Amino acid sequence: MKVQLAYGKTGVEVEVPDDSLVLQPKRLLPVEDPAAAIVEALRDPMGTRQLRDLVSPQDTVAIVFSDITRPIPNDVVLPPLLAELEAAGVQRPNITLINGLAMHRPNTREELLSMLGPQIMDNYRITQHKPEDPDRLTYLMTNDRGIDVSLNSAYMSASVRILTGFIEPHIFAGWSGGGKSVLPAIANAEAVMSNHSGPMLAHPAANWCRTTDNPIFTEMREVAQASNPTFVLNVTLDERKQLTGVFAGELRLAHDAGIAFAEGAFVQDVPHEFDIALTAHMGYPSDINLYQSVKALSVAAQAVRQGGAVILCAECPDGLGLPHFADLLGARSSPPELLEMVEDPEFSAFDQWGVQVTAMCQVKVNTYLYSSMSEAETRRAFMEPVHDISRALKGLLLRYRTELGREPRVLVLPYGQLTVPRLSAAVSG
Repeated sequence: MKVQLAYGKTGVEVEVPDDSLVLQPKRLLPVEDPAAAIVEALRDPMGTRQLRDLVSPQDTVAIVFSDITRPIPNDVVLPPLLAELEAAGVQRPNITLINGLAMHRPNTREELLSMLGPQIMDNYRITQHKPEDPDRLTYLMTNDRGIDVSLNSAYMSASVRILTGFIEPHIFAGWSGGGKSVLPAIANAEAVMSNHSGPMLAHPAANWCRTTDNPIFTEMREVAQASNPTFVLNVTLDERKQLTGVFAGELRLAHDAGIAFAEGAFVQDVPHEFDIALTAHMGYPSDINLYQSVKALSVAAQAVRQGGAVILCAECPDGLGLPHFADLLGARSSPPELLEMVEDPEFSAFDQWGVQVTAMCQVKVNTYLYSSMSEAETRRAFMEPVHDISRALKGLLLRYRTELGREPRVLVLPYGQLTVPRLSAAVSG
């Protein structure tokens, strides 16, 4: 049978065995009127007063929004929020929009325009977070591990602090949204690197869709709450990037409600481990580079047996991604050596999380990549380049059929982490 995988802006069609398990996102009705739903959430929030009652004309307002690597439709989410603030008397010169880049590259003007739309670009102050610039950071706290945490000064100096975000399964924080709009989005580099360090990612609870005992999720939320956010506006999306839910109000209540909704939407039970998985990273902009797209590799590897294979479908027009990630890949000659390097408690480097989660997958499964990257770039990431997914899959089927003496089990995740496979307790235990 033929299956369409998310890939860049166009998608790609592949031929898979008829008995493959294809996990499509659960069908959720998109919100009919996104602007009206957002306004309703702003006026009937969870655990706090409506937004209009929390601001006054004298306030300065900082709004954190997600960068180009996240598919949240900022041009849909932000206008109702800005209109509500202005209806309460807040003047536009007193509103600052902060691009929560964390350790990602700054977005270009063209990218910001595509994310925000001309109305916002032309009428509001927009700043891009710089995690390594001490002159644009303000100290907040020292965490339990002795790391100083500083946040974007425009956020810290504002009298009203609003976090916006997108709730989806996350590779090691459990779920995105909520506290992630502070740490890592607008935190200092040292705090981000510490939160994303080798020992933290190696914790067994730092995994997909898990918050209980997850040290990364816990620290993100603790730091966010310590920053005293005034209001949180989070949304969930379907595979077409349409709003399916809006969750607003006090950080913990709104985020927990969004997670509960997302759990039912994104997590799907599977009956057994698989020999081969095909996975995609939701298309553009999510698959803009390999640094981001390894999340789709990781979510597929959860359900693939030791020694199996994952074919990752991600366009990666920006190549490997951030320079630090690319450089780290060349620091050792194999995934096991990379894993040993980054999990050393004394080791610390920018973007090491991407190398670590990739290597964690590669010591378990064989990895293949269909992308616009060169063969040399692909092999630099210890992946085998694929030029025809259907042909590569046929080769793997033949190989495993011979090795196993049975028909290989195939899993297909056309939208990556919008369909997180969860093994039954009997299989995983």
